Amino acid sequence: MTKLRVLLLSLLGIWLAAPPLAAQDYPTRPVRLIIPFPPGGSNDVVGRLVASNLGERLGKQVIVENRAGAGGVIGTEIAANAAPDGYTLLVISLAHAVNPWLYPLKYDPIKAFTPIAVLATGPNVLVVHPSLPVNSVRDLVALARQKPGEVQYASAGIGSFQHLGAELFKLMAGVNLLHVPFKGGGPAMIDVVGGHSKVMFSSLVQTTPNIKAGKLKPLGVGGVKRNPVLPDVPTIAEGGVADYEAVNWWGLVAPAGTPPQIVERIYKAVAEVQAAPSVKQQFATQGADTLQMGTAEFGAFMQTEMSKWGRVVKEAKIKAE
Repeated sequence: MTKLRVLLLSLLGIWLAAPPLAAQDYPTRPVRLIIPFPPGGSNDVVGRLVASNLGERLGKQVIVENRAGAGGVIGTEIAANAAPDGYTLLVISLAHAVNPWLYPLKYDPIKAFTPIAVLATGPNVLVVHPSLPVNSVRDLVALARQKPGEVQYASAGIGSFQHLGAELFKLMAGVNLLHVPFKGGGPAMIDVVGGHSKVMFSSLVQTTPNIKAGKLKPLGVGGVKRNPVLPDVPTIAEGGVADYEAVNWWGLVAPAGTPPQIVERIYKAVAEVQAAPSVKQQFATQGADTLQMGTAEFGAFMQTEMSKWGRVVKEAKIKAE
């Protein structure tokens, strides 16, 4: 073998071992963050909080793009078909694990994405419009039994966290509430604050401002213990629906095939954001907690969530419209 050939083979080995130039330089332009729900919902609240801080860590702006529709399916499909170059990211939540059981998807919820990080987790909260004559979970249960199918609750749509939390409540409390689905948590919240639908099982992270402003009355939180944001509000289990628990989560994924070096770069930046005292405080103020989970662990978690909520969809006989 000639010295020239040996040299060329050595250079080729170095070139193959080195990360792609695009991955080394990432990011060189703004990053798009797709939120598959309208403004105002919990996905939007969490996504925007992370986006503003993530941009500082990456050195380039992270631009939020709300692409709502079909319970999050439309925006998720857009992300699944985007170039796997790290410049399109997607915020997902519990709805991502539920949609496969409700809709005919054009993407595989697991294989179409590369998991990056779990962002935060937080319970739901049962709230009512102040005009509804109830002051506790027991009061609401009694009213629902007195008027079966008449008390309306709003949700972000079929299969949303709000919908599942309410259906779980109905099953466990043995009551019949009338479901009024909207195209996102923001529109649903507007309806309840306006006094049209009277009840909502929404993420605490989305609902806290309206509770603090006196626009909504909290009856119970869906965590296993009381939340520091609402220390005087009992858990729904304490309120009489034993063992009730409904907790949402939000995560960050990229299209499948995104280079590992870029995924690692984003993961580390997200971890820095989560560790920032100001971010922790912002989440805590709204009743949520940051949660760090490795990319592989997050992938396994997504699989587990799909199996768990698939059973709930079947047991509650939830059907897409």
